[in-house]
Amino acid sequence: MSQILTLINLIHSTGQFKSYYMIVWAALVLIGGMLGLYVVIGSSFVLAFYFVVISTNASGGFTINYIGLSAVIGTAILGTLSYYLFKRFYVSETDAKISKLSGALKSKQLQSEILIQSIADGVIVTTTDGKISSINHTASAMTGWAIEEAVGIDVMNVVKLKQETGEEILSNSNPFTFVLAQKQATNNTYQLESRDKKTHIVSFVVSPVLIEKSQELAGTVAVIRDVSAAKAEEQRRADFISTASHEMRTPVAAIEGYLALALNDRVSKIDAKARSYLEKAHSSTQHLGKLFQDLLTSAKAEDGRLVSHPVVVEMGTFLEQLSDTLRFSAEKKGLLVEFTIGTSNHANDASGSAKVIKPLYYTHADPDRMREVITNLFDNAVKYTEKGKISIGLTGNNELVQFYVRDTGPGIPKEDIPHLFQKFYRVDNSSTRTIGGTGLGLFICQKIVQLYNGRIWVDSEVDNGSTFYINLPRLSSQKAKELQTAEASQKSLLT
Repeated sequence: MSQILTLINLIHSTGQFKSYYMIVWAALVLIGGMLGLYVVIGSSFVLAFYFVVISTNASGGFTINYIGLSAVIGTAILGTLSYYLFKRFYVSETDAKISKLSGALKSKQLQSEILIQSIADGVIVTTTDGKISSINHTASAMTGWAIEEAVGIDVMNVVKLKQETGEEILSNSNPFTFVLAQKQATNNTYQLESRDKKTHIVSFVVSPVLIEKSQELAGTVAVIRDVSAAKAEEQRRADFISTASHEMRTPVAAIEGYLALALNDRVSKIDAKARSYLEKAHSSTQHLGKLFQDLLTSAKAEDGRLVSHPVVVEMGTFLEQLSDTLRFSAEKKGLLVEFTIGTSNHANDASGSAKVIKPLYYTHADPDRMREVITNLFDNAVKYTEKGKISIGLTGNNELVQFYVRDTGPGIPKEDIPHLFQKFYRVDNSSTRTIGGTGLGLFICQKIVQLYNGRIWVDSEVDNGSTFYINLPRLSSQKAKELQTAEASQKSLLT
């Protein structure tokens, strides 16, 4: 308003309605018309008031200034014309565009909704604050919530998840919480409890929804698949394998025992040809027994029945003794076996003689299970290595104990490495096709290592051998002593 009064003052001081500032006034009215009729009426009223003031003389008479009157009328006409032209050509066009965009948006939303509803798996879409913005019929049936009830509710109240084993999930471990915090997809299997307390085993994949250009989080989308039937079938298959392996192991062990007796010179006398046949039968029986044992172990590993009795183990001493036991099978094949332990410290004792101080690598694991893992890796190395050496090594840092089995065999193709620890997977090439195996050994090794929060992996190149690494959490000397004391106390109570 102050600017308008200033402009009126300039018009008054520079020739009134004949002032060049009337052009500025006309432009102002033209622009004002685009803002609405109220601006036009206000401008016309201000100019009309000014017209009345200057048309009134000192004696109270009124002299019509026709130029001023024309300016007032022109202001009203120009402003009104500006308003209607703007509304006609710009606002109407903008409204049409908005209407068109709104229609297109509704169409896209409808298409998205139709797509979501047509997916056979359950789909739930949430906002950044965890509220459900969309849920399809499958997810509605799984959760027991009607679509119209679920939309707008916190997803935690609708999707009740537990661990596959039935244990509760901590709030910060919930897949929705994780994805909203980390902006990373997560994939796991859970128990889903519906509103009517029915449970389903579900494969649960939650992914972040990111804005393409800014990569800002816009929400999450969850895809839920009911795998209850598949899990039940898998359990039945595992139970069958476990039962069959257990039942068949006994007669196979008996056959192996009788064959061993037949091959014993002190028990029986057989000719060279018969011995050859019996040795082959004995070897095949041993292989069959190993297969049944591996099947039984893998079944137990999958359903969490693998027995483990972890104690404090000093891996340096453990691996050194195990290496001495294992080396005979390798040396029989003409292979060199070496054992190396991390960085050793050199010092002098009280007499001044030099001595080597080896670091102590304590971990908490079942020595029988770890012997099974190392033996499996070593036996594989012996089987696949024709010449050269096999190395068993141990190193670590304050947090981890790392040991490895390295060979100079044919190596593993890069494309096979990601599948190497899968059940029944075997590398299929000319160098391995003639060597027997079940494809269960590395699968079992991985399951055992995972029991102790460890990790197993392989580095390998074709024609350059392979190195299998295992990382386990390391115990400090103080922690190891505390656990050993507790273990000793527990043993004394049991005895």
